Amino acid sequence: MQKLKWILVGLIGALVVGAAGFVIWAGTPLAATAEASAALQPDELVQVTEQNGWMIFQPAAGEPSTGFIFYPGGRVDARAYAPLVRDIAAQGYLAVIVPMPLNLAIFGVNAAADVQAAFPNIQTWAVGGHSLGGAMAARYAQASPVAGLVLWASYPDIDLSQKPLAAVSIYGTRDGVANAESLQNSRALMPPGTRWAAIEGGNHSGFGSYGLQPGDNEATISADEQRAQVVAVTVELLASLQAP
Repeated sequence: MQKLKWILVGLIGALVVGAAGFVIWAGTPLAATAEASAALQPDELVQVTEQNGWMIFQPAAGEPSTGFIFYPGGRVDARAYAPLVRDIAAQGYLAVIVPMPLNLAIFGVNAAADVQAAFPNIQTWAVGGHSLGGAMAARYAQASPVAGLVLWASYPDIDLSQKPLAAVSIYGTRDGVANAESLQNSRALMPPGTRWAAIEGGNHSGFGSYGLQPGDNEATISADEQRAQVVAVTVELLASLQAP
């Protein structure tokens, strides 16, 4: 019995150490750049506020009727996506970045529901995300009242082929992180009519502003060019959701 006791103590200790290590690992995300932090400042074009931990971007003029909820990539500081999401809002949309528990969207799949409830005046919603965030946004879209899905360097792990969603999958041809084969295979899982938008020369890290992610390839286009293309394609999807 004494031996069994010490075995159990050892197992519990190993679990505690492992859990603590995981929390430390997940809690140290890739840091947002100074550029990303600057994008959180309001100006004459975009209002920027914080509510419930969300980063909320709204056009300074007009009342948007379409909203975009964004899930960050795994272990990436949510603020890193501020430059892109801000530019989306500047085109006339409510855009909300939702930070995730432990910086992993797998622990906040249904976070978009609270955002939708907080903005009852928004008539049409799209969800999206980068990498892991995109996969979890796809899970939310499968069972939730949203009209659009936007994937940045991401692919679903569920079948959306029968879901009536407007969808776009945007990916960089120099991506060294997202699995190219899985991205290709995901075509059968996406809704009919999904648009596939390749960013020639773009990489995985260029969907945010946090430096070069370990394992990624160097982009052959500028960060500004990649972001501009990503924003343009995303806005096209959002515009398609609006009533004529």
